[in-house]
Amino acid sequence: MTSTLPVPLTFFSALFAAFILMVPGSAEAQSPSSTSEPLEIPRLSGPIQVDGVIDEPAWEAVPALPLTMFSPTFGGEMTEHSEVRVAHDGEYLYVSGRLYDSDPDGIQTNTFYRNQYSGDDVIAVVLDSFNDHETAVWFITNPAGARSDRTVSNDAVFSGGMPMNTDWNAHWDVATTQTDEGWFAEFRIPFSSFGFQARDGEVTMGLIVYRFIARKNERQIFPAIDPAWGGLAFAKPSQARRIRLEGVRQETPVYVTPYTLFGAGRTPELVGPVGQPTGWEVASDRMAEVGLDLKVSPVPNLSLDLTLNTDFAQVEADVQQINLTRFPLFFPEKRQFFQERSSTFQFNAGGGMNRLFHSRRIGLEGGEPVRIYGGGRAVGRLGGADFGLLSMQTAGGPEGSPENLSVARLSQQVFNPYSSVGAMVTSRLGSEGRDNIAYGLDGQVRLFGDEWVSVKWARSYDERIDEASELDGGVIQGRWERIRDEGLSYSADAIRVGTDYNPGLGFQNRRGFNYLGGRVQYKRFQGADSPFRSTAWTADAGRFARSLDGTTESGSMASEGNMEFKGGTTVRLRAERRFEDVRNPFQVAGLPIEPGEFTFHSGEFRLQMARSRPLRGNLTAGAGQFYDGRRWSVNVSPTWNPSKYLELSGGLEVNRLSFSDRDAAVTAGLAQFNTQFALNTSLSLSVFAQYSNVADLTTLNARFRYHFREGTDLWVVLNEGVHMDREAFDGPLPPRSAGRNLMIKYTHTLIF
Repeated sequence: MTSTLPVPLTFFSALFAAFILMVPGSAEAQSPSSTSEPLEIPRLSGPIQVDGVIDEPAWEAVPALPLTMFSPTFGGEMTEHSEVRVAHDGEYLYVSGRLYDSDPDGIQTNTFYRNQYSGDDVIAVVLDSFNDHETAVWFITNPAGARSDRTVSNDAVFSGGMPMNTDWNAHWDVATTQTDEGWFAEFRIPFSSFGFQARDGEVTMGLIVYRFIARKNERQIFPAIDPAWGGLAFAKPSQARRIRLEGVRQETPVYVTPYTLFGAGRTPELVGPVGQPTGWEVASDRMAEVGLDLKVSPVPNLSLDLTLNTDFAQVEADVQQINLTRFPLFFPEKRQFFQERSSTFQFNAGGGMNRLFHSRRIGLEGGEPVRIYGGGRAVGRLGGADFGLLSMQTAGGPEGSPENLSVARLSQQVFNPYSSVGAMVTSRLGSEGRDNIAYGLDGQVRLFGDEWVSVKWARSYDERIDEASELDGGVIQGRWERIRDEGLSYSADAIRVGTDYNPGLGFQNRRGFNYLGGRVQYKRFQGADSPFRSTAWTADAGRFARSLDGTTESGSMASEGNMEFKGGTTVRLRAERRFEDVRNPFQVAGLPIEPGEFTFHSGEFRLQMARSRPLRGNLTAGAGQFYDGRRWSVNVSPTWNPSKYLELSGGLEVNRLSFSDRDAAVTAGLAQFNTQFALNTSLSLSVFAQYSNVADLTTLNARFRYHFREGTDLWVVLNEGVHMDREAFDGPLPPRSAGRNLMIKYTHTLIF
């Protein structure tokens, strides 16, 4: 027997329409109390040539912004002189940086790669373009002119997950030069590349600019944001300086990007009767595809994306992980189509990385790609409301039928710019008894000072599940936290996730539990004479209780000390006590963990070298008890830039598990090696190889890219899998290759 689903389309449309009607069409986002008026950004008095040579008279008429040292010592004396100016011409925002340096040979330029930080000097501009004090777009360049663009969400606070999305891309230009005086940069960012709200040609935004001098770990910033706001305080939208721009033209370009794809593949397949295969044969496949992406913003506060015969051949491979738990792993979204204001669709519920909507559930089934016929998405902001709609049609998995996958999201500011209430609905509709509807309500309120309260509720309906009750089919979460990176901060969580809760487009790693937990931290920023930038102590504890009988399923207590040096190196020491009540056996790296109650202790040391060094990396080492045995682990991930043309990085994770009482042991290892070569910002080659002895598989992902201009690229992608231990397979010996495919893809963006 299965539960009765509500009428999907009617329910979906009615709920979203009801919330849309609640949005006040003419309301403006509230601004935080401030004693200063928005800073007027001047209009350029003459033409600017974006060439990295800042010699136009128009720049001299623009006043330089007053910068403050952000790190290593807030408010300290800056060691190098910088002049950063911001202006506009109604169509573009311009930023120039004269970044003088007393040691020009010390300027670090380590990469030409887009969207990658490799220990470079940089200059960046962060724009809270919707003036919502929560989200922002972020543009960065290094002395080589390599571009990086990303988005910020959740006011750069990590409590709801990663608040930074590095996979977002926009259309913009930058040029740089370097002399014996320092280096110089000019940005030209079209207003059409990001959303904003205008009233009578006047726009209010938030602005942050900063310069980072890598060898000194020195960050100069405007405005003077206190590092106490957190690890991403230098990109925190709520602390940006409010600016006003007049005469901004609301351009509405249409970006049409057709693609052509040619490819060939070879895949080994078992042949013979089911359950009694007689051998392997290699199936060859050739493909020729065409598709189309269209992007348009009919008004500045609305972005529409349409896609036909969607393809993601050029997306980099996932980083493999070793799973030492009995719960599924989370993998982030990397596909570009889902990046535009992706924070609009955030609805974290159930703790950790759990969420009501996870876009990787679209077009991927069991880690394998599923054909996407097409779809569309709309995201925007109206007054104090963020809204988003997304709908995709797929061919379904190997054993499924075509599906429609859709999500609608609305979040409305209430009380103040930092508080909101919202709703989300997701639907997964097919014709094979797999229909799934999920919806939820959430609210986040800044009560006073740094005190925040958030509440979330969600419910799912699935044709394959007979939900015992409303509680069993839903999730409830409450959180109280003090968000502050200096002094005392804390958080407390209460979560209930039902046994039958199953968001068909979401991610939920465990079900059927009640959770109570909390965290407390005390952090202190040190003075100019101390070798440390900050020191911190953290303690956390939590308990998962089964919702069926209230017994403890998992519990933990931990204490941690962190020391950050002025140069950027961080040292962490952590001690933890865990309890696990296992009722169903599971396997870790091929060895069984039998039912029982286990209490075990462990310790961990982590060294994170300053990311601003050409040779950098992380080292993590841990040891302790592990269920009925012991575990020691080492994880090292070095990165080296011998020149700005080449970056070599790798990773080695080794976990040694031993169970002396049952005379069993195993080593679970994962090795990774990544080579990135770039001749300039247009031509690049990356080769990413991974080997896991747990899966006995080596994978290779090689990507060649020639970037003609923004939106026009030629990609050549090779994917290869290699069986390392064929003798481990039951039945006929498989071929050495686990599969190979070669794809050539060309995209060309037309702008109207």
